[in-house]
Amino acid sequence: MAVRVADRLRGALQSVGPSPSPVSLREAVRAGAGSALGLGLVGLVLATSGVDLRTGLFLIAPFGASAVLLFGAPNSPLAQPWSAVVGNTVSALAGVAVTLVVSPGHLRIPLAVGAAVMAMVACRAVHPPGGAVAMTAGLSPDVIGALGFRFALAPVAVGTIALVVLAAVYARLTGRRYPYRRFDDESSATARIGLDENELTDILDRYSQSLNLGVADLARLIGAAELQAAGHRAGPLVAGDVMSRGLVTVGPDSTLTDLAQMFDTHRFTSLPVVTRGGRFLGVVFQLHLVSRLRGGSAQRGSDRRFGRLLRRDGTVLTAADVMDTTLPFAAPDTPVTALLPMLADSGCDAVPVLDGDLLVGIVTQTDLIAALARQTLADPLVD
Repeated sequence: MAVRVADRLRGALQSVGPSPSPVSLREAVRAGAGSALGLGLVGLVLATSGVDLRTGLFLIAPFGASAVLLFGAPNSPLAQPWSAVVGNTVSALAGVAVTLVVSPGHLRIPLAVGAAVMAMVACRAVHPPGGAVAMTAGLSPDVIGALGFRFALAPVAVGTIALVVLAAVYARLTGRRYPYRRFDDESSATARIGLDENELTDILDRYSQSLNLGVADLARLIGAAELQAAGHRAGPLVAGDVMSRGLVTVGPDSTLTDLAQMFDTHRFTSLPVVTRGGRFLGVVFQLHLVSRLRGGSAQRGSDRRFGRLLRRDGTVLTAADVMDTTLPFAAPDTPVTALLPMLADSGCDAVPVLDGDLLVGIVTQTDLIAALARQTLADPLVD
């Protein structure tokens, strides 16, 4: 009995504790700095856009709540551009309409918020700060009486659009992804987990998570869980156990003609680029080379056959011009568990293995499949 009571007490305490996973100090600083910078610039935009600063309703408090979502939780469906801009704007329209019609404050404010919620849900643009936008209008009847529906245009719509644009730029500069609501990689994500967008949407609706997760987010979470499980089945394997050695490499000054011949001879899909001392520089993918050869700009002049092999100044293109330098890389002791998401999500089929800055091997999707197959065959059968 005492154990049962203790378990219930522990569960109750856990239920009121923090639910999100802990984040790094770097991410906290990134989100905080972005919010401060975004609101500062939005205030500057509004102050110079002709908004009457004397009303006090130009850098409104709900923008602070929007900044939390856009900079602190950019993956949330509630933070995406449609939700933010349309949600705040229709909430402002609803709040102004109620404020202009209803006089008693004890009725005006809750009715404004309720109308805003209905408008956001109807427009599929739920953005929690929108409720605060409507409440701001309800709390300021005199100012709203003077501004009317202009309040919905500026500061609300103009300020929210500026905040969304700044959040998108800031996310790109700091290595995050925003907007995130689009199902950009639907084919790869759904192919990997075997579910289409409609099935994923049904799962979100069934568990009442449509406002917390997007379809793309769910697909990535399921895919990540499957990759993690596959990594457990692979056992304690590391990159050094499965990587290809004795690599065929090219130098940074190899011409595109040289690269094409090597791809044709060896039937590879990628070629690492290294210096004479073995220092890794990047990887040339056959697909990128073919794209360059087919779509490059032709050199002016009578002979255009080699135009796609030349720079604009007439000099010959080399491996250094077409290699990919943004690939994820691993160390020899990197667990296979970490390699799986690299190959699945980076859009490439090879991960270089570096010892310091020296290339010692490369792990391809084929290497991983072969390693997992060997591991499976080595496991004893379980009835």
